Amino acid sequence: MGRVGRHGGGEPPAGEPHFGLVVLDMAGTTVADDGLVERAFAGAARVLGAGTGTPAHHRMLEHVRATMGESKISVFRHLADGDEELARHANAAFEREYGELVAQGHCAPVPGAREAVEELCAAGRTVVLTTGFARATQDAILDALGWRALVALTLCPADTGPAGRGRPYPDLVLAALLRTGAVDDVRRVAVAGDTAYDMRTGVRAGAGAVVGVLTGAHGARELRGAGASAVLDSVAGLPALLNGLETDGPQPGGPGSDERQSGGAGTGRPEPGGSGPGGPVTPS
Repeated sequence: MGRVGRHGGGEPPAGEPHFGLVVLDMAGTTVADDGLVERAFAGAARVLGAGTGTPAHHRMLEHVRATMGESKISVFRHLADGDEELARHANAAFEREYGELVAQGHCAPVPGAREAVEELCAAGRTVVLTTGFARATQDAILDALGWRALVALTLCPADTGPAGRGRPYPDLVLAALLRTGAVDDVRRVAVAGDTAYDMRTGVRAGAGAVVGVLTGAHGARELRGAGASAVLDSVAGLPALLNGLETDGPQPGGPGSDERQSGGAGTGRPEPGGSGPGGPVTPS
């Protein structure tokens, strides 16, 4: 579905944008969460033997909040203490309840998200939407928003290979590059998300721009600490940020530059001394 990359090296051919591939998270980044993950967790908690309001439920919910952005099956494997069958039952209950909430109309785009995606595509960038949810849930969200034809490709952890690894592994970003062939160098990939796990994924994949947004689970400090090269109020500001990076000179992490940048919230302007894509990755 994506364009075929034909050129070597880290610089784009004449007329093509440097950041030719943009990998975007869904819930909390392009899709408003509004507490749906926590509401859907109630069904999974019952499968795990933790009734609403119990200390066990509270502990599990705290873990869910702390690991927003991680592949959901990975979260439930932890909560099930490694019991694979129990984890899969809990994950299925979660996905079922989330899907029901979406079907009931509890699903909306982040303001300006669709327009941002359309602007990115109009600038010649290939856009891929990724999620930590299962394919059925991702498809339900896409259908509810009318986004089936919006982007070149959508990916969930199961699309990355036999291991089905989601965030914080680099697999979703690398799968986006391999599936689309949109660029010839990972440094020409931009990654955007609302969680520290999104940032770690971008860092580990070697993306040239790793951008945090403040419409979801984590704040600017957490995003920068996990490697964000810029932080924006929302994904609506991403097209302008990428245009500015391409206009202003060497790309963060790109050829000829070892500068590490951290953008101010709502501005995307570089701030010296931040932890950028080449910085340390917090262990997950």
